Parts: sequence; C-alpha cells; structure tokens
Amino acid sequence: MPATPSTPHDVVFLFDCDNTLLDNDHVLADLRAHMTREFGAENSTRYWEIFEDLRAELGYADYLGALQRYRLEHPRDTRLLLMASFLIGYPFANRLYPGALDALRHLGTRGPTVILSDGDVVFQPRKIARSGLWDEVEGRVLIYIHKELMLDQVMECYPARHYVMIDDKLRILTAMKKAWGGKLTTVFPRQGHYAFDPKEIASNPPADVSIERIGELADFDVDALMGEQG
Repeated sequence: MPATPSTPHDVVFLFDCDNTLLDNDHVLADLRAHMTREFGAENSTRYWEIFEDLRAELGYADYLGALQRYRLEHPRDTRLLLMASFLIGYPFANRLYPGALDALRHLGTRGPTVILSDGDVVFQPRKIARSGLWDEVEGRVLIYIHKELMLDQVMECYPARHYVMIDDKLRILTAMKKAWGGKLTTVFPRQGHYAFDPKEIASNPPADVSIERIGELADFDVDALMGEQG
C-alpha cells in the first residue's frame, strides 16, 4: 500500500518494465515472426508501419490500437481476430530477464519496489500481470503515457526521502534526475535496443550507476543506491 504523506519511506525503488525487467525486444521478435507467418510479409510490414506511426502520435507503444487501425484497412480478414488473442495470451513470464525477480526481492528488503511504466491502459497492465511482476510488487504499479512528466503523482503515491529509478532509457533517467536531483539515484541496465542507441547515449549524461544486466542488482550493495554515497 502507498505510504501516507506523513510517513515517507526511506527509499522507494522504481522499476521500468520493458527491456528493464522484461525482454520486450524478444516479445516483438516473436510478434513479427507470428505476423509474417500468419498474414504474410506485406501485411506484417504494413502493421508495423501503422504501429510506428501510432507510437509517434501517442508517445507509447499501442499494439492493440495499431491492430485496430490495421483492421480498418482489411475489414474482411477475420484472421486478424486471432492476432489479438496472440497478444493477450502471450507467455510474458517466459520473457523476464534472468535475475529480474531476484533483483526485485533483494531491493525489496530495504524499501517498496514499484513498477513505473509507460504504456496504454489495457495491454500494458495485462503484460505486467501475466509476467508475474504485478504480484511480485504486490500491485504497486503505475502506468502513464509519459511517466517522466508525472513525478508529482509518483511522489504522492509513494512518498520517500530517496528514490532509485532503474530504466533502460537514458532520456528517462536524465529527465527524472533533472526533476529530482540528489533525491534520485539513476540506474541504467544496458539491455535492449534503446540502451545501445548511439543517439541516446550521445545526447544524455551517464546514469549514476550502470550495470550490464538487471540480475546484477540481486547482489548489489543497496546502501550504494540510497544516496549515502554523497
């Protein structure tokens, strides 16, 4: 349960989901392969064009919304109904990074762990629930369109003297650091395609802590993440 404003936690650990705890690049590869196999390369290419256009428009990945738009172009193709079933029924628990749950449990011994994710209000909660992450953090899940713009709400829900944000996107960590300053420790797991994007790396300062994989946090010195390093 969120703390009351009068009783802030010493530290709250905020975890991104996609490509931080869950290998979303692998999910996308499976989805691309499935679409190509079921609908052909041309139709699959068109879906991903719509997907990228919608992501640019909305600011987050909307798989089901892109599917709905795609279907408007192919109203008689009833096979598309099975595409939604593939997404909703996908075994996300199989795509958690090794050590992701151990990292949550280790840091959770010192303060609440919270999933702080971007995404839509239908598919993203489904993904987090089916992966087992929702239960692992006991329902402490916040989902926004642009989470870096919602930090006041994060603080209201989970007040703390210090925060730790673990995210594969340097731009998110940079924006949050600008807002919270020394109240925040940023942790950058170098996982997923965003983490290796030369433009992202060049246009943002390094995180406070960089790790090669999320599982490293399962054995990490928690004091080093709590603002005690000065």
